[in-house]
Order: sequence, then structure tokens, then C-alpha cells
Amino acid sequence: MSTFKAVIVQCGNEEYAIAVDSVVSIEKLEKVNPIPHLPDYMLGLMKIRGELVPILDFERILYGKSAANMQDVRIVVVQTDDLYIGLVVLDAKEIMEIPQSSLTTSGLMAYSRTPYFTSVANLDDRMITLVDPVILSKTLAGMDEIGDYVHAQTKQEQ
Repeated sequence: MSTFKAVIVQCGNEEYAIAVDSVVSIEKLEKVNPIPHLPDYMLGLMKIRGELVPILDFERILYGKSAANMQDVRIVVVQTDDLYIGLVVLDAKEIMEIPQSSLTTSGLMAYSRTPYFTSVANLDDRMITLVDPVILSKTLAGMDEIGDYVHAQTKQEQ
């Protein structure tokens, strides 16, 4: 039986899964350099292991309220097509093997505003929504400019 390995994170009262393959690291929220005129979900840039990483407040993207000031939040650093992005989540709980057979896309088609939700794992005692960070980075307004900004900053440092 094939399984899908994912990092389970929490936002609001819900659990979300991000494929282990796309997760680079899980970090504590430290000094974020704010940048003017950013979308409200973007906290700014943080230097993580020598890389400039845009920090996105996943709680704000999903629920319209910020997790940035909450205690013990985590940043899940994920790889997208052309840059790393950090997602602020309430908790990054565990790494889990999700059976492919438990994944369904039914019900997701109704949510055209969340194309980055690719499927839902219906497990015995919990429901976990799968998030695709590449689709997330492509569908959020302003991400192109943020990517350009990070690349420009990185070139200046070299």
C-alpha cells in the first residue's frame, strides 16, 4: 500500500499536511525584516541558513488573523519552483505517513479560492487537508513581486 509522507501543521483548529519532499526545515520565528507595501499576509524577510526567505503568515492567509504574535509558532520553510518561502503556523506537530487510499478530492472543488488545497486525508480520528506550496506561491497575489525582490536582494549580496 503506498503512502504519502507529510509534515502535519496546525492553523486555526485545523490540521494541514505539506509533503515532506517540499519541506526544507522547520524554524522558530526570529527577527523578520519588514518590507513596506507588502500584502498583509507577508511579514517580511528572514535570513535562514544564509538564504533570504519571505515569511508568509499562513494563519492570516487561511483565517484572516495573524499568528505572528502567538507563542511558540513555527516557520515551515518550503521549496517552491524558484524560491524558499516560510509559512508561519501555530505548530508543526509531526511527520506522518498518510495512506494514498485515504486521500480524496471530493468537496474541494467547491473552494475555487483555495486551489493550493490538493486533497483531504480522511483518517479514522482526524481530517487533514493537503497543501501544495508551489500552487500556494503561484496563486497568492503579490508573490511574483516578492520573488523578484528576493532575487534582487540576493544578487546585491553576492
